Amino acid sequence: MIKKAEQTLEKTIFNSRWLLAPFYLGLVIGIILLFIKFFQELWHMITHVFTASEADVIVGTLALIDMSLVASLLLIIIFSGYEIFVSKIDTGDHEDRPEWMGKIDFSGLKLKVIGAIVAISAIDLLKSFMDIPKEMSDADADVLMWKVIIHMTFVLSGLLFALMDKIVGDTKKH
Repeated sequence: MIKKAEQTLEKTIFNSRWLLAPFYLGLVIGIILLFIKFFQELWHMITHVFTASEADVIVGTLALIDMSLVASLLLIIIFSGYEIFVSKIDTGDHEDRPEWMGKIDFSGLKLKVIGAIVAISAIDLLKSFMDIPKEMSDADADVLMWKVIIHMTFVLSGLLFALMDKIVGDTKKH
C-alpha cells in the first residue's frame, strides 16, 4: 500500500516536468515579438538613413544587435531548458541541429545566460555612451553612473558564477 502510494507520488512528481512546456512556448512567443520589433527598428533605420546622424545609425545598429542577442539567448534557454528539465528534443540526424544541443547542462546554461546578460548590458552601456549630450546634467551623469555600476555588477556576478562552477567541477562529489 505504501509502496504503491510512493510510486504514484514519484510518477506524479516526474510527470510534473511537463508543466514547464508552456513556459518554453511562451519564450518562443517572446522571440516572435522580438522578431517584430527587430524589423520595426530595421525599417525605421532604412527609411531614415539619409537624414539620421552617424551616431543614430550606430545606436540603431546596436539596438538590432541587442535584440538578436536576446533572441539567441531565448533560443538557448528554450532548447537547453526543455532538454534539461522536460524531455530530449528528437531532431533525428537533422543536418542543422546545433552542435551544442543536448550538451549544455544546468551549470553551462547559467554561464551562457550570465554571459549574454553581460553582453546585452555592455551594448546598452555603449548605446548610452553614444547618446551622451554635450551638456550633461547631474541627472544624466547619475543615470550613466548607475548603468556602469549595474554593468560591473553583472560582470562580477558572471566571474563569481564561473569561479563557483570551476570549484564545484574540481571537487570529487558535491
